[in-house]
Formats: sequence, C-alpha cells, structure tokens
Amino acid sequence: MPEQSNDYRVVVFGAGGVGKSSLVLRFVKGTFRDTYIPTVEDTYRQVISCDKSVCTLQITDTTGSHQFPAMQRLSISKGHAFILVYSVTSRQSLEELKPIYQQVLAIKGSVDAIPVMLVGNKSDETQREVETTDGEAQASAWKCAFMETSAKMNYNVKELFQELLTLEKKRNMSLSIDGKRSGKQKRADKLKGKCSIM
Repeated sequence: MPEQSNDYRVVVFGAGGVGKSSLVLRFVKGTFRDTYIPTVEDTYRQVISCDKSVCTLQITDTTGSHQFPAMQRLSISKGHAFILVYSVTSRQSLEELKPIYQQVLAIKGSVDAIPVMLVGNKSDETQREVETTDGEAQASAWKCAFMETSAKMNYNVKELFQELLTLEKKRNMSLSIDGKRSGKQKRADKLKGKCSIM
C-alpha cells in the first residue's frame, strides 16, 4: 500500500471554511490568510525525524465539500493518522465530521491503533456554538484525542501535530521544522520526551 515506507501520511478532514488549510499553512509555512479559498486537495511535505532516521510527514489537506467521495476514500485508505477539524463557531461543522469518522472506522476497521485528533479550530472567536466540553465529549465517544486551536493566533498549531505524532505507537517520531530551534524550544523538547519539535 505505501508508495514510500518512510512517508508518514496525515489526512486533514472537515467541513468547508473550518480552517483546515489555515492550520496546515500555519504549521508548514508559518503564514495565515484571512481570505477563504476552497481547497480541492493539497499535499504538503515536512521532513521529520523517525526511528532515529529521517522520513517525510505528508499532510493532505482535503476538500470541505462532499463532491469527491472517491478521493475521500482513497485519502482514508492511504492515511496513517487523521485530523478531524470543526469550527467552534459552527455546531454543524462538528456534525459533518460524524460521517467522516464513520468512514475512517469502516475503511480502517478500528481506530484503536490509529492516531486520530478531533480539533476545534477558531478558538479565538467569541461567537461560540460548540463549547470545549462538547468537543471533549465527542472525542471521548470516538476514543480519540482532542485539542482546540486557533490558526489565526497560532495557538496550539505545532502542539497539534506534535501530539498527533506522540499518539503514533508504531514509530518514534519528532517534528523537524526547517532546523529552526530556540534555546527555549530545545529545553521544552527534552521535557516532552518522545515527540519533539526541532
């Protein structure tokens, strides 16, 4: 199945406009754009350390529309880990993740050994429709990890990808971002153990 065994494929799912691309671009490029440009599918690559070697973190940013079910199924079958994004300003966006989660379950058979992260984005917004406790409850029902983020404010973005890699038990991985590290980050890395940003 894998094209390259040293690729680690993370797939980002969610309704249109929840900030999937914003999260990915903030993580990969450190940028944020206010304008909304619908995505069909984009893939970004980041070199990370993996089992004392180097591998590629491949992040697939999927479409928020339901026009491409075959692409969605293919992304799930090839994915190693999944980020399910909703906006805290839209209860509907959380509801729209339910069939996607069910499809991950159907294709993968189980999510017990697969890193899955439920993410409430736009946590900087004041007009909430989904409280933190609602997200936590949904994550608990799905037996997956949970985090709230703000791509706009760069809140919990690196932490999201770091946590996702920590959830992967088959390989020992850590993030490597353009070799940029501050002294503070280096110290933090030592404290975090298995998964660290470099």
